[in-house]
Amino acid sequence: MMKFKNFLRSITPKSLTLILCVLFVTFMAIAPLEVSAEDGKAASGHGDMGEIGKKLANPLASLWALNFNSFLPGFYDGDINDGDAELGATTIFQPILPVPLYGEGEDQFRVIVRPVVPIVWSTPVPTGLDEFDDKSGIGDIQLPFVFSVPDSKAGKWILGAGPVFEFPTATDDALGADQWSAGPAVAVGHKGEKLTSVFFLNYFWKIGESGQDEMTPDTSKGTLLYSFQYALKDGWQIGSNPTISYNDRASSGNKWNVPVGVFVGKTMKMGKVPVNVKLGVEYSVVSPDDFGQQAAIRLQVTPIIPGLISKSLFGG
Repeated sequence: MMKFKNFLRSITPKSLTLILCVLFVTFMAIAPLEVSAEDGKAASGHGDMGEIGKKLANPLASLWALNFNSFLPGFYDGDINDGDAELGATTIFQPILPVPLYGEGEDQFRVIVRPVVPIVWSTPVPTGLDEFDDKSGIGDIQLPFVFSVPDSKAGKWILGAGPVFEFPTATDDALGADQWSAGPAVAVGHKGEKLTSVFFLNYFWKIGESGQDEMTPDTSKGTLLYSFQYALKDGWQIGSNPTISYNDRASSGNKWNVPVGVFVGKTMKMGKVPVNVKLGVEYSVVSPDDFGQQAAIRLQVTPIIPGLISKSLFGG
């Protein structure tokens, strides 16, 4: 209870404003939880639960969804804590909002908006040799806009690109960079009969002025999601979807975190709402020497929601 109170106190007006904007869009999308017949194919009747599960493996698909990606717990270790693992807990809230721009069906050109809101329930922050503070709050919010190649042109390929932005919304300096950043977002993958594979790259460089002191290096960092999902019977899936992170401004030996992992998932209906649930484990084969996440138990819960925008904004 004390950690939750500290979490609430850590939220600043700046972070709260952006969070409320994301929640407003989310509320507008899920308000009519009664899924329409047309959206039912995107939300409750796109074929069976197995088909919905396969579509969710494609980050550029037409499904609207809310992704709650939790590391409960994450295990942190490194040279400075003398081999005694520290625990943390984080949830990444990511609405998936594919906005149709032009055309219909397989000829539809759309932009996929995927806000990333890190909710840090607890994370260990080193303050000295084997000494840590427990921090909680909101991290820096990211906002990618990925323009997808229409299915009629891409065929079995998954192709998309666009800009991604990162805003200095962290409620504590330890939870963010306090810098405005931007860069490219690129998604490349392939849709098979059973196997869907995707690589999703984000990279950030500092733009504008930083609020931190002159000793803070300018942002130059990136993430690479690599995902492989194999469809089984009755809506079950197995696969792997870790995210590699890289920080060019970190010292030697602390630039990379490269996790590997495995999950088991199932797409099912809860009431009238299709929901995908994945449970997995991850282990970092490369991690920061000083201190970083070494392993995690990962729970993903993704309800499908009705599309807020069903018709293309510019006709076609």
